[in-house]
Amino acid sequence: MPTSDQLAQFILSGLTTGSIYALIALGFCIVHNATGIVNFTQVDFVSLGGLVMYTLLLSWGLPLGVALPFSIAAVMVVGGLVQRLTIEPARSKEIIVLIFITIGVSIFLRGVFKVLWGKNQMALPSFSGETPFVILGATVLPQSLWIFGVTLAVVVLLHLFFGKTRVGKAMRAVSFNSRAAQLMGISVDRMVLLAFAMSGGLGAVAGIIIVPITTLSYDIGVILGLKGFAAAVLGGYGNSVGAIVGGLVLGVVESLCAGAISSTYKDVIAFALLLLVLFVKPSGLLGFGERERV
Repeated sequence: MPTSDQLAQFILSGLTTGSIYALIALGFCIVHNATGIVNFTQVDFVSLGGLVMYTLLLSWGLPLGVALPFSIAAVMVVGGLVQRLTIEPARSKEIIVLIFITIGVSIFLRGVFKVLWGKNQMALPSFSGETPFVILGATVLPQSLWIFGVTLAVVVLLHLFFGKTRVGKAMRAVSFNSRAAQLMGISVDRMVLLAFAMSGGLGAVAGIIIVPITTLSYDIGVILGLKGFAAAVLGGYGNSVGAIVGGLVLGVVESLCAGAISSTYKDVIAFALLLLVLFVKPSGLLGFGERERV
């Protein structure tokens, strides 16, 4: 039986990784709501964010305040190119065909990353030192606070964007009914392009802020991205609030089970939880993914 301090540590660790899952899940949801597809290149946006950040920060020597936004912007451009060069020109508009296209693009991108950055493990320094401190008996790394702060800021900005801006409202209109939105003068193609760019940015943010407390490689985003997808489904696929809840729940349960049982089964536990929820409540924890989207 874990002590109270250990329990606090497990929960804090779970919230840290859960925040990353939530960011990735939001990226999946934004593209799904705009197009109806599952964009599996999201996992590579996570990897690319960390890799570009590594190049700009360590290889080119740019300061953090410059490297961070440029890395996010670079991956957003790649996200837009994925949509323009592969999804938009596709002759078939069948959802399953488009999903397979994203899988193929994902494999291609991973090959490019391996050629450009190699297969060696890399590392990024913590953004503000590595001296831990204690909160409620749990040891906290400064990078964890970056993760919490950035995730909260992203969630708030997305809420304001979709609720207060004309472009955000246009994207919501497309997510509810693209034909009606087009008849109202909204450019559906532009909204879909923006959705892919935003998903790229969210993936990049997740990859950038998690790398200092883990290792970086050309395929680091694969397992993180799949867990982000699991979090999106867990919360109610297509629902932004569900993506956040699903990510945090998945992270905490994963951490608690790893601490109480064994970290060897951490990945198994995560996907077993997903299967359990889908068997009991196929619509996800919140259960209104199709009614209330981003």
